[in-house]
Amino acid sequence: MRTATYFFIFLNLSLALFEEPAVYPLPFLATAVLEVLCLLVFLGRLTHFAKVTLHNVFWKDTKNICIMVAILLSLTDLAIYGVLRLYGVRSIRWSRIVRPIFLINFAESRQIRRAFRSIRNTLPEITYVFLLFMFSLLMFSLMALKLFGERNLQTAEGLPYFRNYLEIVFDLYVLVTTANSPDVMMPAFDFSSWYALFFIAFVIVNTYIFMSLFLAVVYNNYKKHLKVMPGGACD
Repeated sequence: MRTATYFFIFLNLSLALFEEPAVYPLPFLATAVLEVLCLLVFLGRLTHFAKVTLHNVFWKDTKNICIMVAILLSLTDLAIYGVLRLYGVRSIRWSRIVRPIFLINFAESRQIRRAFRSIRNTLPEITYVFLLFMFSLLMFSLMALKLFGERNLQTAEGLPYFRNYLEIVFDLYVLVTTANSPDVMMPAFDFSSWYALFFIAFVIVNTYIFMSLFLAVVYNNYKKHLKVMPGGACD
């Protein structure tokens, strides 16, 4: 039963690859039949679980409620999408975002729920580090606007360089990952090699210091919450 449940969960999640917009498009009827089959299996699994569980215990379990709501939303979205498709109206399958609920909330997914709960409990504790990082990013972006915004610099494509604050924030955020390095700094470096000091300071503070600190906080808090807690670790 566990293997069958995981198989149909995997099949349900994999349908996103074949539904429009798709990586490997299949006819709508084929994906709809497969999705309905998966939802029927989930409903049958839930019904079987209800038969072997006390009535009041079953309905107090939020996992069962989440699965039923996800099945209802998926069937409703599928029906609406099918009707709109018949009338030539283009729409989006918004219910695909609820499909991971099946992976998390079935009884067989105890370890996944523990990991998910640990992530959820870790998020509030890393907020302070994240806010400090965002403050540093915004301050460096403001400095970049003041340093380069009035220099009338241009990128290699002839576009204005560092004249819009929000675009500067995004470019420097990408620079934290080094994905746009050194392209993002070349117009300023070509204007004056001393401007390299700004980007060196930015990379040291945000990439090496803040990212290391952020990773350490996330790891330590996640490891702490992942430990087995008495009375609640096996939900």
